Amino acid sequence: MEQTDPASDQDDHRAIILVVDDAPAAIEPIVDCLHRADFRTRIATTGERGLALARVEPLPALILLDVIMPGLDGYEVCRRLMADPVTANIPVIFLTARNDVVDEQAGFDAGAVDYITKPISPPTVLSRVRNHLVLKSASDFLRDRNTYLEQEVLRRTRELSLIQDATIVAMASLAETRDNETGNHIRRTQMYLRALARHLQHHPRFAAELSDENIDLMYKSAPLHDIGKVGIPDRILLKPGRLTADEFEIMKTHTTLGRDAISAAESLFGVSARFLRYAKEIAYSHQEKWDGSGYPQGLSGDRIPLSARLMAVADVYDALICRRVYKPPMSHADAADIMRAGRGTHFDPDILDAFLALLDDFHAIALRFADLEQDHAREIERLRQVFGD
Repeated sequence: MEQTDPASDQDDHRAIILVVDDAPAAIEPIVDCLHRADFRTRIATTGERGLALARVEPLPALILLDVIMPGLDGYEVCRRLMADPVTANIPVIFLTARNDVVDEQAGFDAGAVDYITKPISPPTVLSRVRNHLVLKSASDFLRDRNTYLEQEVLRRTRELSLIQDATIVAMASLAETRDNETGNHIRRTQMYLRALARHLQHHPRFAAELSDENIDLMYKSAPLHDIGKVGIPDRILLKPGRLTADEFEIMKTHTTLGRDAISAAESLFGVSARFLRYAKEIAYSHQEKWDGSGYPQGLSGDRIPLSARLMAVADVYDALICRRVYKPPMSHADAADIMRAGRGTHFDPDILDAFLALLDDFHAIALRFADLEQDHAREIERLRQVFGD
């Protein structure tokens, strides 16, 4: 016969002890002892019913479980309780007539916290129950605290990531306001760089550096590649014609200005901000060329940081297909031909090969994030093809 306390579980905050035993003679003294100690009880006379009552809210604080029962025996009940996330943290104490060491070991192997042999002593049972409830309370506190700390770490990590992203976007926006014809150039080059990095992630030359985390940092840093343009005079930055030799020398300083601007931002933090490492590399070295003919340092080959070599491909392709004050836009096919000609001179050969393998992806990115003027130009060209001039 199964019984429950007459008091409502929801209104009574005393601890609930679930007693699972098929022998009423064994249940009665245990329940009386627990009631005198101000515990509430739930009673089940089969293992199946015990499993069901163990999941009823509010959950029992502890389970007293017989081993020998019809249907599911106590060991199997305990194993199922431990395998269920809802009941896995409820301590189980076996109460059984089996007193062999092998039986006791089987109880602990099933997940029990204690093993008491019959005939039982109610004071002994009560003492063990109280001890394990104290241990459970401490365990619950530590588990809740660890859960809180994990959530707090995740929250602060997300917050830090947002701060990093906001810092980069704010700094990149400064450059964009100075060179307003670049439009979505920043967004496109981000996407190009990430596509290249992911394609090369398992390449023998690059696998060591192109982890998922580093690719994400490069992607986030890419918008700062032209941050140094904030220091270039408008008469040069926005000049509609070809720059003179002297003007070009001034334009070339945007790489150093960009690196120094990012370093100045780091100094505000008082520490070296790891997430800005790639930003400095990209800003300072994305105009370097594989054959050493670039600037500002004339680096060649693998001496050029990988992040900057990736950005060089992304930046040049986008510059070719977009309108600038000094030139009209070029078709995707013509731009690809020029890029192909720069393999091994302007660009790292393996990175350029990745670009050529991703031509369709680059074209799709260019179309998806096209500037408004480019959209209009493409639509006009499409209409001309359909209807003629």
